[in-house]
Order: sequence, then structure tokens, then C-alpha cells
Amino acid sequence: MVQKLGARQAELLREHHEKHCNDYYYQTRAAEFETETEKAAKFLYLNRTCFNGIYRVNLKGEFNVPIGTKTNVVMKSDDFLGVSKRLKNALVVHGDFSETMRHATDGDFVYVDPPYTVQHNTNGFLKYNEKIFSWSDQVRLKEQVVAAANRGASVVVSNAAHESVIELYEGVGSIVKLSRASVLSGGTRGRGRYEEILVRVNV
Repeated sequence: MVQKLGARQAELLREHHEKHCNDYYYQTRAAEFETETEKAAKFLYLNRTCFNGIYRVNLKGEFNVPIGTKTNVVMKSDDFLGVSKRLKNALVVHGDFSETMRHATDGDFVYVDPPYTVQHNTNGFLKYNEKIFSWSDQVRLKEQVVAAANRGASVVVSNAAHESVIELYEGVGSIVKLSRASVLSGGTRGRGRYEEILVRVNV
């Protein structure tokens, strides 16, 4: 069954590859598919051809990233059967982060990368999400980080280098400031170098 699904996935991606153009991209982006395989193929197609591979939704939860410059839909590295076998014994959780982090225990490594919302505003994320990741969510996340660390898990958190975030994680672990380049913005004004922090707990 897995082999058949893998073959069907590859077939759908080849179809997307052959039909890819501006109109087809937006038609596919707006289309609703019934089967899980069709939905997965749509996701991969859009991910590989949208602007900078960004995943973003509007307030209605609809994917709204415009078409990008890349046209390769089928990759030489595609190995759906192999990936499926590797995930056979994995637990994939779709839900609130607290559901996932409750499983973290001694010997586990957890990397946490929330939206960089800070206490005083939404940093513009409101227009890019169906539901904003609020400051109360940041506080809940910190509590889950502490709980996982207390169970023996190693945790690394990346976040905004803002004093409200630094204060939130003060005493939780070691805090390191980093400077990184931002290249995802569609306009040059949104690009440049930004400071962020890494919080390392039990690492």
C-alpha cells in the first residue's frame, strides 16, 4: 500500500511539474483536493514553487504565498517510500505545542522556534496567521520548556532579542545573542541583519 501511495505521489508531482505556470499555480493554490495523497502533492508543489518556500496563511487559514521563481517540482532526491519507512515508528503530532512537549523526557532534544512575537506588539505577524501566537502563548511555551528540562530533556529555544523575551527566559538557561541575515522579505527594506537569542537548557 505504501509503495502504491509513493508511486501515486510521484505521478501527481510530475503532473504538477508539467503543468506549472503562473495560472496553474494560482488555480492549484485555490483548489480543494479530497485524498490525503492529492493534498500532500499540492503542499509539495506549492512549497517548491512559491516565493522562497514560505508557508503562510491569511486570517481565514488559507495559504496565500505568491508564486516564486523556482520551477522544479520533481527532485532527484525524492524518495517517498524511503521517507515513509523511516517515519513508520515515529509519532507525528498535529496540535498545540504543549501536546508535543509533554512527550519530551530524559535523553530527548527539543528545538523550539516560535513566531517572534514580543510583549508590546505582534511584530506584524497578525496579517500572516489565522490565529496569532500571543504573549500568553510565549509564557505557556516557556513553562513547557522548563517542564521538559526538569524531566531531563535538552532544549534550545530561538526567539527575538527583545528585552521582554530575555526577561521571560532569565534564569531558565544560558542566553546567547546572535546576529543573522534575513532574506525572506519580498522587499529590500525587510532584509538585513537582525539580532535574535538562543536559550540553551541542559545543553
